[in-house]
Amino acid sequence: MTKKHQILVIGNNTNGCTPKHEKIAYDVGVEIAKSDSILITGGLGGVMAAASHGAHDANGLTVGIIPQDNAAMANEFCDIVIPTGMGLARDFVNALTADGVIIVGGGSGTLSEVCAAYMYKKPMVAIRNIKSSIEPYIDGFLDHRENIKIIGVDTPQDAVKKILELLTMSYDRNTESTDDEIIDDFNKIKSGEASRMAQKSSD
Repeated sequence: MTKKHQILVIGNNTNGCTPKHEKIAYDVGVEIAKSDSILITGGLGGVMAAASHGAHDANGLTVGIIPQDNAAMANEFCDIVIPTGMGLARDFVNALTADGVIIVGGGSGTLSEVCAAYMYKKPMVAIRNIKSSIEPYIDGFLDHRENIKIIGVDTPQDAVKKILELLTMSYDRNTESTDDEIIDDFNKIKSGEASRMAQKSSD
């Protein structure tokens, strides 16, 4: 069975989340469900709840990875709740759980998750024209290392379409790398056998 994509949606918590954020996040959740991908969020309010609501209404699977140790703290639209009890350190769990990330606005907490995803080179897409801490980095990189470009898009539909394209490209690169490594290992084995045969001939 083919593994489903796990897409993390991040953005404003209840504080700072506007109706515009909620509408975009809801539609992103719907599109993720329609793509047969799994929605991952931080499991709380604002963008997280709106995206989960959208995916839930579209019969998708939603996972909430919350910073608290009590599953009851998650929003009502999470099918699966993972209480970490890790506080802000849970941002790294979110990033590592995701195959790709969609950003809908956000403040310093969202930027923390973006930094974690950036360090692990997770493909990222951000909705443009929403004032946020991420805005200066859209269509660019977080720092001089240029680990992964944060691609800007204009609609929820484009966000999911683009992240799936990036995930396919990433999968192809990983497959090519794996194939190259296998061939390289095979050639090393052959070289080793040739050396041993030459050694035997000279004995």
